[in-house]
Order: sequence, then structure tokens, then C-alpha cells
Amino acid sequence: MDQRIGSSSKPLEGAGFDPAFIPGLTAPVPAEPAKEPEDAVPEEGEAVEAADDRQEAEPETGEAQTEEEAPVDGPVFEAADRRASIVADHKGVRLALDDQNCEFRWDEIGAVETETTRFGKLFTVTVHTPDRRWYPIEIEAKSRSVFPEWEKELDAVLDAYFEDGAEAVESAEPAETEEEA
Repeated sequence: MDQRIGSSSKPLEGAGFDPAFIPGLTAPVPAEPAKEPEDAVPEEGEAVEAADDRQEAEPETGEAQTEEEAPVDGPVFEAADRRASIVADHKGVRLALDDQNCEFRWDEIGAVETETTRFGKLFTVTVHTPDRRWYPIEIEAKSRSVFPEWEKELDAVLDAYFEDGAEAVESAEPAETEEEA
């Protein structure tokens, strides 16, 4: 006679035993998928798909890769504390707070505003978009003495990369004066 160790009953299912149970939905898939034996021969269609997946996984070579790897000699502004960080460089402005990140290209930015608290050590940078949305981030400085340095670095980045439309206005004014003459 065969004896089995353990219970012979199936585990119970339902809302009383699983708070995530919803009737009509299928059970969750196990964390590890079933492994295929190594000696299994894939069919012709599967071999093509596997080769395509490997090509996608390989890093692309060429212009796109060298563009990201190539160092840029322009100014960069970086500030961070234990929770938040901001980076402004040739790509745009990147804000991070805890696990939330957002990135703005220079053509997506309408204005960048800075503000410091009167008595505290908070440096606030607010990115405004053309569609009237704003995204503030507060960086806690070690001391208030770094505020002028941060302002100077951020201004250098904005002067180098940010086109705020003033150039468009200046170029439009001479055209109007020529038409009047």
C-alpha cells in the first residue's frame, strides 16, 4: 500500500482565503514559468523569434549610441539632497523626487524659476511648460551659502541651452522696421 506524506486535499480558493480573489478571473501565473528541457528542439518559427529577440536585446551601434556617450563641453547644473535631485544640461531638465522622475527637453520648457526660503535652507526650482503647468522641486542645501553658486550655475545652463523667445522677438522687430521704410 502506498502512503503519502502531507495533505491529500486541494488548497482552498476564494475571497475568504485570498483577499485578492475576484470570481471569474483566472488564478495568477506562478512566479517562475515552466522550464523547457535543454535538449528540446525548437520549431522553425520559434527559432526565428528567438533570433529576433536577441537582435533587439543587443545594443544598437551607430550615431544614436555615440551621441549619448559623447561628453558635451557645455555647462551642467546638478543639485541633490536625500530625497530630491535636479539636473540641467544639454538634454534638458530632469527632476527626481523619491521614486518619481520627470524629464523636460528644452523645447518643452516655457520658463525656469528659482526661489529660496527666507530663513530656511530650501532651494526651489520650478519648471513651467507652455501649456500653463508647473513642476516645482525643493532641494535642501547644507547651508545658505551655496544658493548664489547654484543660481550662477543654473543661469549658465539656461543661457547656453534655453531659447526663451526673446531671440524671435528681436529678429521680428528689424523686419517690421524694414517694411515701414
